[in-house]
Amino acid sequence: MLKKILLPLAAALSLGCIAASAQNIKALEDSKYSITAGDLTMTVDAGKGAKILSFQYKGKEVLSQLQRPNAFGSTFWTSPQTEWNWPPVPEYDTKPYTAEQKNGALVLTGEESPRYHYRIRKEFKPAGNCIEVTYSIINEAAVERKIAPWEISRVPSEGVIFFDATPETITPIGLLPITVQDNASWYQVDEARANRKINADGAGWYAYAHDGLVLVKSFEDIDGTQPAPKEAEIQVYVNAGKTFIELEAQGPYTSLKPGEALTWTVRWYLLPFDGDAAPSRALIDLVKSAVK
Repeated sequence: MLKKILLPLAAALSLGCIAASAQNIKALEDSKYSITAGDLTMTVDAGKGAKILSFQYKGKEVLSQLQRPNAFGSTFWTSPQTEWNWPPVPEYDTKPYTAEQKNGALVLTGEESPRYHYRIRKEFKPAGNCIEVTYSIINEAAVERKIAPWEISRVPSEGVIFFDATPETITPIGLLPITVQDNASWYQVDEARANRKINADGAGWYAYAHDGLVLVKSFEDIDGTQPAPKEAEIQVYVNAGKTFIELEAQGPYTSLKPGEALTWTVRWYLLPFDGDAAPSRALIDLVKSAVK
């Protein structure tokens, strides 16, 4: 019942962003770029993995700014993780990307990984009430392979996370204190000494509310058979202690012939709100009103 009730919201999210004025892309110092769409500003560092360093509404930040490796901003990897394990592949995550602006977008292209033979491209486009980020994975190998896209965004260990997934699809069961209210599954951020991570079969979106802002991400909805092995459409990783949380989304596991690329778009919304960062009908209604 939960998924059926929220399908109209998922459908609305898939339509794209609403047109608006005040959109631009600007080169900053030290290989950084800003992408502005109305009251939204995203800052990207082409010289360091094309990471999204910041996402702000009228100067107010939503992403983690914790200054330690793999604990801030937003990045992009290939899935499944079992292919490369850890640490992240440098050509995807930390090495410089080349930059160009074309057709109203900032296009950042990474180096080919000499070990895995994939190349990553990221396109950032201001689009009214959101910023569209389109990721491409290019198969530079001489053989056909399967791969999935994976976006990882870090936020502070505060507030509430919510998405459309029935409790039985969230695993491991009971690892995080998930509740169901107002036709959504909610995780009110808690603190523990251990690292924890859940997987969920969502409906093409998730949201995070904290300190008067609501971050909403929308992406292609996939069913439980489409993610890469041992992965999921929505993942929430909670780092030990009161540090940071990773909000993760993945696209479909896709076969790529030599030279082929998959593309996958995530739309970033950031909305102001009055009230507590806690499960409520008001937060659901706010998300619906912004993306209709």
